[in-house]
Amino acid sequence: MTNQAQIQIPANAGVVVCYGGGVDSTAMLIAMRDQGIRPDLITFADTGAEKPETYAQVDKMNIWLLAQGFPTVTVCKKLTLETTDYNDLGGNCYSNETLPSLAFGMKSCSIKWKQGPQDAVLKGVTKGPNKRDPHPLWIGSQAAGVKLVKLIGYDSGPADLRRAKKVKREDTDFLYAYPLQDLGWTRQDCIKRIVEEGLEVPIKSACFFCPASQKWELFWLAGTHPELFMRALEIELRAMIGKHSRWTSDECTFDKDWLEFVNKPADQWPTTKITVGLGRSFAWNHWARENGIVDQVQKQLDKLIDAYFGLTDLDEKLAAYSEIATILYDAAITKHMGWNFTRFFGWNDNLKGFDHRGEGGYTRGPVGGGLWRVYFED
Repeated sequence: MTNQAQIQIPANAGVVVCYGGGVDSTAMLIAMRDQGIRPDLITFADTGAEKPETYAQVDKMNIWLLAQGFPTVTVCKKLTLETTDYNDLGGNCYSNETLPSLAFGMKSCSIKWKQGPQDAVLKGVTKGPNKRDPHPLWIGSQAAGVKLVKLIGYDSGPADLRRAKKVKREDTDFLYAYPLQDLGWTRQDCIKRIVEEGLEVPIKSACFFCPASQKWELFWLAGTHPELFMRALEIELRAMIGKHSRWTSDECTFDKDWLEFVNKPADQWPTTKITVGLGRSFAWNHWARENGIVDQVQKQLDKLIDAYFGLTDLDEKLAAYSEIATILYDAAITKHMGWNFTRFFGWNDNLKGFDHRGEGGYTRGPVGGGLWRVYFED
């Protein structure tokens, strides 16, 4: 850690910190305090898909910021039209049956759900659901003819240094500065300084279904937030077999159904240059099956299913049936994912739907189609 280095910020520029809720941006704020640099605005982009720990980190950081005489975090969230059937990034992917653009090597999801909302808070929006006046900081900078400077928390570790070769220092609206790289702080340096400050070390800030997640992070997510992990599997399933599926395109040489490959052992999983799931080169659904994660879901449902078959009252059976069907749907369960599903639903030969052959009714609908209907007959 270099103590003599100084953060380089253009003179007379308004200072905007882009706070991500993770290690680097938290350490950046501490470093700014250490050098007497007060931000004029601190923004956090809420995609609606951050992990609960990240939202909690923003709240904790606000307490620290107030103690330093810094402004608290301004949360920036993209609003959608009332006619849109989603209001966050996860809903966007689910509704449109697609993966985050990062899964395909692009960054439009970050631009749309992170950069855009933060810029909207600064520059204002003239119409639509995000309509708002420009921020006074923006108005002042425009009047003075001096661009605002955005501070980004890229550290001096190998990964961020490689990224630094492509970062911009200025565009039409803003200047950009990278304080941690000015200081030469690596991620380890950032963690050390956070601990020295007496703060909790934040978890990695990213959407819970981020394609950049490492496999150990999948274990963590499945164990800590199983409902989010199951939601991620559902998003992936809909994307890979839905209306935008590329699995059967000319780019794919396998000529097989995606769900068939999900069901294969690991040593038979194909190597491909096209995106095969949230892991880009691997599918989270396949990983979950190979690691026995999905089997835990069936165990959690066993008690509910046992109770269902023990009920005699029609209303109670209907309520229990609906609860189980909803859980199964929300978990995006198919027989190709490795669940022992036949205790409650017997499958027909049509991969596009299923029949309930148990007592009292049936369900039918497109797998992952989002429109499963539950009918109950006595």
